[in-house]
Amino acid sequence: MIPSSTRNDHLPVYESLVRERGDVVEEARVAAEQTQRQMAEALNGHEAVQPEQGPR
Repeated sequence: MIPSSTRNDHLPVYESLVRERGDVVEEARVAAEQTQRQMAEALNGHEAVQPEQGPR
């Protein structure tokens, strides 16, 4: 079996864990983004500039 990294995969074990325990991965991602933003502000002495998303 080859693991796939797409977000559309049906992962019943993960889904049941999220229902029982909450989405820890998402919470960690949000906390990391907030920390990164706060550290950038602290190091720059002002609000951080959001990185560009690429050409539109």
